[in-house]
Amino acid sequence: MTRSLLRAVLLQSVLVALGFTWAGTQLAAQDAGVDWPYYGGDQGGQKYAPVADIHPGNVGQLEVAWEWETGEEPIPGPRQPIPGQDVRPASFEVTPIVVNDTMYLSTGYNRVVALNADTGEEYWAFDPGTRNWGRPPNGTGLVHRGIGMWTGDGQRRIFLNTRWRLIALDAATGEPIESFGHEGEIDLTEHLLWPTNRLHYTQTSPPVVFEDLVILGNGVWDGFVYRQDPPGNMQAFDVRTGEIRWVFNLIPQEGEVGQETWEDGSETYTGHTNVWAPFTLDTERGLLYLPVGTPSNDYYGGHRKGDNLFAESLLCLDARTGERKWHFQAVHHGLWDYDLGSPPTLATVTVDGRERDIVAAASKMGMLYVFDRVTGEPIWPIEERPVQQSDVPGEQTAPTQPFTTRPAPFSRLGLKEEDLIDFTPELRQQALELIEPYRYGEMYMPPSLEGTLMLPGIIGGANWGGGAFDPTTGIYYVKASEGANLLKLVPGDPERVEADYDIDRSVRGINLENGLPLVKPPYGHLTAIDLNTGDHLWQVPVGDTPGVRFNPALRGVELPERLGVAGAVGPVVTAGGLVFLTGGANALYAFDSTTGEELWSGPLGGRGYANPMSYRTRAGRQFVVIASGSGSGAKLTAFALPD
Repeated sequence: MTRSLLRAVLLQSVLVALGFTWAGTQLAAQDAGVDWPYYGGDQGGQKYAPVADIHPGNVGQLEVAWEWETGEEPIPGPRQPIPGQDVRPASFEVTPIVVNDTMYLSTGYNRVVALNADTGEEYWAFDPGTRNWGRPPNGTGLVHRGIGMWTGDGQRRIFLNTRWRLIALDAATGEPIESFGHEGEIDLTEHLLWPTNRLHYTQTSPPVVFEDLVILGNGVWDGFVYRQDPPGNMQAFDVRTGEIRWVFNLIPQEGEVGQETWEDGSETYTGHTNVWAPFTLDTERGLLYLPVGTPSNDYYGGHRKGDNLFAESLLCLDARTGERKWHFQAVHHGLWDYDLGSPPTLATVTVDGRERDIVAAASKMGMLYVFDRVTGEPIWPIEERPVQQSDVPGEQTAPTQPFTTRPAPFSRLGLKEEDLIDFTPELRQQALELIEPYRYGEMYMPPSLEGTLMLPGIIGGANWGGGAFDPTTGIYYVKASEGANLLKLVPGDPERVEADYDIDRSVRGINLENGLPLVKPPYGHLTAIDLNTGDHLWQVPVGDTPGVRFNPALRGVELPERLGVAGAVGPVVTAGGLVFLTGGANALYAFDSTTGEELWSGPLGGRGYANPMSYRTRAGRQFVVIASGSGSGAKLTAFALPD
């Protein structure tokens, strides 16, 4: 019997001894609805559902309670800003919020929808017309991960950040609030560092709402490389009027902290360095925690010498004023697209007998950085270690990079021969021959003209799905991907980029001729880390990769039960002792949060590329909800115990 199941059995025994039954307990809790009011469950991004109705003893009974389909179809091209391409919704990546039995979500086409959280019945839908502006130039189609909500003045407002617009909606009706900005919306490009092409400016992650402010960053396609391409700025607006309240330049300008880390005036024309991923908030202290992305160009920095603050940093700001409190740069002068792209997780743990309020930031690099939430002091030492230098003309790499000492990395760092696929001697030999022309080895080996193999790859490690934290145990759960990429530099095409060199985007993926991955499994796994001690408790594969399992080259070869699956998404942990996630697979999985044992899986009919969430309605039923599919196959699925 697992410890989680034992806990459930013991709890039920105690209730019986007191004259109650488990069912009676559920009836007593029928009026105790448990909301999921923020993208991450709470503002600190713990992704913890304090509901225990579903537990290891009954999770095997989960069934589909209801489904809701987006009904969004691709629109034939040509459409701007990519002539000749159609417009289509990409993977359905939303994590809904639930307040008072009403669910609010955003779709691929950036519509906002309100549903009955018990039944999936649609109350209202608002269409901002975002698809009329064409497909964003990001290679994926239209995608959106969630909305924010403000409660005050006897009303609730929904905030949708879509492309270059921020729109305020009445939560009761879905109608724009005319008094906000101009007829319910504002232009997010008005207060940036320099004039910006609005079609090159995107929004995918939800805003953060705090007191009377709505705060947000922005997205921009990595492929844009031109002078004064869209810059990274954090902006805060008044929730009632839409007036700008503060701006923080993530690319520091003259007189600002960090400007000296951009040499030769490169801060005046280098873009990106943006917060595109979800970010989090300490509501008690009014502190924001921001995971910052890479500058332009992601892989060549000869035109932006220096460490390039605040790129690839964990940045703490005063949420009321935008004042910088502290920062930690995880990658100096980044050249690997190693955005610090996971939402930082706020937690309280006990380290060496002392209670500590911490912030934990998972990274694409497979390292988990843990700091004192107020001071920015590392909980465990972080060391600057020498790394290999670039020989690309004009490049100037940082001499050292930061490495954590605890917790241990949750992904492989650097590509070594022992990481290569080895299902058969023949496949291993093919892998050895494939990597022979390229550079590979230690972590942070820079991109090169010959080509450099990197592991973790461009999606990580961890990515925008981030981790989940159980405040009752101090355990943090993080999903990681294991896949290599090839970084081969070529001269920049003057018709497309303004840089001496750019990445050869046609060869970033690297596989054997038969399509098998270069490295051996698992290709995705879930790790449990005790943040009281920094120890790894367990690591298990998540999901499977059919393209490997059913590859003709592996016919007759005995494979692991689970190969794992690559994907940027993350988990949710519940008070019932369960961790739910897809990992990027076509199913939702439930793991025992104590042991890592897979207890249940539910098919989705399409790829689940979103973070799940869980809540209990006032009728007393706990649901676990996940978005899946893409395009016309996008849908929400709500799982629950039999009614």
